[in-house]
Amino acid sequence: MFAQKSDFSSRLFATVCITMFRGVLHMNIYLAGPDVFRADALAWAEESRQLCAVAGHRALIPLDAEETTAAGIYLANRELIRRADALLANLNPFRGCEPDSGTCVEVGMALALGKPVIGYVDRAETTAQRVARVAGGKLAQRGGRPIDGAGWYVEDFGLPLNLMLAVPVTIVVGGLAAAVHALSGQRSVEGA
Repeated sequence: MFAQKSDFSSRLFATVCITMFRGVLHMNIYLAGPDVFRADALAWAEESRQLCAVAGHRALIPLDAEETTAAGIYLANRELIRRADALLANLNPFRGCEPDSGTCVEVGMALALGKPVIGYVDRAETTAQRVARVAGGKLAQRGGRPIDGAGWYVEDFGLPLNLMLAVPVTIVVGGLAAAVHALSGQRSVEGA
């Protein structure tokens, strides 16, 4: 349902080549998502670090920085994204039916820097299906297009997220493990 993106393979290949040239066998992977707001965020971070390590990667997690001000956190996370070889993003709905806005900014930064990005979602559903599910019922139609409860049109391209995320980002269904697997699988295909 969710196809690979056309330039993902070339970005990933370039990243793997650079990583191998540096003599490093792993990739530095920035983990983006609202998981830093979980009550068990430190335990999540440690589990995520171990999951990445098993696949031969090093996790760069926003919680790694010791910044406490908004500006300091932003600058520290931006630097982690610059240091990363790839970015994995939790794009599940957060406080509504869309992904966390901060995560979307991080994805945009990584894309602007030419880094491969893999996003993960828990459900294989389109944007229109998700909006209907979160709203608790079927969407109304206007001119043959779905609208939400406020009368706004709902993007309906059959994509799992807004087109500005779903087109440039490779989307997998599952959790962080599925995203790590997709990155590792793409890496071994490109390295073959």
